[in-house]
Amino acid sequence: MTEDILKKIKQLPPLPESAMQIEAVYQDPDSTFNDMVKILEKDPLLTADILKAANSPLYGFSREINTINQAVGLFGMGTVRGFALASIVKKSFTLDLSPYGIDNDMFSNFTKKQHALTTAWCIKNENKLLGILSPAAFLVEIGKVLIAQQILTDKTQEKFKEALINLQNVEAAEREVAGVDTPEVSATIFEHWRFESGLVETIRNCQNPEGAKEGIKKAAQILQVVRTAVPINGVITEQSTAAAKELITKYNLDMESFDKALQNI
Repeated sequence: MTEDILKKIKQLPPLPESAMQIEAVYQDPDSTFNDMVKILEKDPLLTADILKAANSPLYGFSREINTINQAVGLFGMGTVRGFALASIVKKSFTLDLSPYGIDNDMFSNFTKKQHALTTAWCIKNENKLLGILSPAAFLVEIGKVLIAQQILTDKTQEKFKEALINLQNVEAAEREVAGVDTPEVSATIFEHWRFESGLVETIRNCQNPEGAKEGIKKAAQILQVVRTAVPINGVITEQSTAAAKELITKYNLDMESFDKALQNI
């Protein structure tokens, strides 16, 4: 981690109380479905953001989701936690992703697609992992915001653009120009905010799942597959799908569910 970006992380404002309450409820083994609903319903703006996200066509529900109760019932506490934390965290940053050649809408669409693919792939067979994977899929890319800020501060936009073209790998270009990559920055942000270690380590190891501890290795593998399938421009191609399927085969993950999930989005 470079000193400049670490300084930016340390200067981030604390998350609002609503995020802390959501985390407390989620981590409490005695909490219930209704406890989560009550916390979310206290914040009308957050409720509106969650319902907007849940009603995205990417999730393929035929009927409109009108209440937090419905959202938690359909998606589960883990996924709705992901919707909530994504909304809260993204409001903590000023977004300028211009060094990556994308605007804010493209960034939002890109992260939504990663989350939708993760949810559709895992909701039946890996539902227990969604408590970590839902927020991880939404938030793993947030490190790009601080890396972009550093590139703009250092005036290395052209150097970064050339690295993206020459290396054909976003993380490799980040390391060459900024000295750090997205998963490392994102993980350090959530470590700073004292998020659960499983979420932090899943994000930190998503480029190298074999280095993850046994309990989170599968989550890191799934996150790597999803990030491979959905590139930064949000366009899923035959090339990105083939690369993702190579990883699925390598890790012996569920190919049939992945194919169905791709069709859904």
